[in-house]
Amino acid sequence: MDYKNRLNRVIPGGAHTYSRGHDQFPSNAPPILARGLGSKVWDPDGNEYLDYGMGLRAVTLGYANTRVNLAAIKEIENGNNLTRASIVELDAAELLANIIPGVDMVKFAKNGSNATTAAIKIARAYTNKRYVCVPRQHPFFSFDDWFIGTTEVKRGIIQENASSTLLFDYNDIRSLQSLFDIYSGQIAAVMLEPATSVTPCSADCLELSSQSNCLICPNKNRNFLHQVQALCRKEDALFILDEMITGFRWSLEGAGAYFGVQADLMTFGKGMANGFSVAAVAGRRDVMEVGAIDKEGQERVFLLSTTHGGEMSGLGAFIETVKIYKEEHVCRSLWEFGSELKNGLNELATELGVNDFFQLIGPPISLSFVARDAQGDISPAYKTLFVQEMIRNKVLMPWIAQSWSHQTVQLDQTLSAARNALKTYSLALQNGVQNYLFGPEIKPVFRKFN
Repeated sequence: MDYKNRLNRVIPGGAHTYSRGHDQFPSNAPPILARGLGSKVWDPDGNEYLDYGMGLRAVTLGYANTRVNLAAIKEIENGNNLTRASIVELDAAELLANIIPGVDMVKFAKNGSNATTAAIKIARAYTNKRYVCVPRQHPFFSFDDWFIGTTEVKRGIIQENASSTLLFDYNDIRSLQSLFDIYSGQIAAVMLEPATSVTPCSADCLELSSQSNCLICPNKNRNFLHQVQALCRKEDALFILDEMITGFRWSLEGAGAYFGVQADLMTFGKGMANGFSVAAVAGRRDVMEVGAIDKEGQERVFLLSTTHGGEMSGLGAFIETVKIYKEEHVCRSLWEFGSELKNGLNELATELGVNDFFQLIGPPISLSFVARDAQGDISPAYKTLFVQEMIRNKVLMPWIAQSWSHQTVQLDQTLSAARNALKTYSLALQNGVQNYLFGPEIKPVFRKFN
């Protein structure tokens, strides 16, 4: 069955997220998947893979978690989408406000892009200023023009819609300060991810673990997030943390709390409901209330108005997901598995003599693999080779997003597959990657031409 052509014939890009497109995987990757359970996925032919993509990082407990599914089904049977706000909608909003420090109010949405764009609108309405700043190193904030217009993919974008988005460098406070100097009194907000595989911590800090020491860290004044927070306070700009990926991974309270900072606005999504479609913009009351309708005489801000933003099934899934997080210490489990995986894979690379060319980097909760060619240069071809060989050994690892369902058995399977993959990697370094790569190399999502 030619699923690739069938997908591309009826879906632009072949999937509803570009990260799922065929150009993001080696040619031996399953072109389509039929189902998932726990940490495993199956294609229509019954081939089984241990998965590290985990629904683009949205599945943190594991596919088809029974408790989460039953909670969602219960809300479906309650009607799923009612004429007025529902009980579960209120419960979910109160829950988020209770678990995330600094959250007084929340507006739910169905995808992250709508939530981040809403945060930008709130910031401009609250400050009456034009410009927003984002780091050029962070790959994605929204599909809306204000962000996509800053990338290589500009076709179809009115550039004026992106002209008020300014770029700075993550972990370089001087680059952000220079924007405040050039656009003095005109910057409404700074939005950034708290961390990726690159953290905001000082070089003097110890390796991070599930137990945060940031509030008592003697180097916290050199932590980039603390510097950004201080600069925003000084310049009367809003400090916005995009926690789509870090939220419900770094800690239940969010990566902002982990690093000891207090954002004015935060955005969440992905893992908050174990794969169900829930996103949110949240923050302090006086800022969020620009979208209120109970402030007599206040000029209105048409914030998020989404028919499905309060969909009950997803919000029920969110509430149950949080219960499991609390009972099972899920975030701690994610950190511990990541630490074992990082140590195991890097030890394998050293044992096989390829540690100068392949390694896992980043904190255990946000790992990334670096692939280099024989000359020591970053190589998409060698990255593709590693992913290809992991798939040959029944491990789908386009990136690393471990879930609570990844345990000792899954670690052993991963390291066994990696041993075989890195043996092939070693041969490719000697004989040329073209002799081992089956198809084209993985391409960047943000590129000007196909």
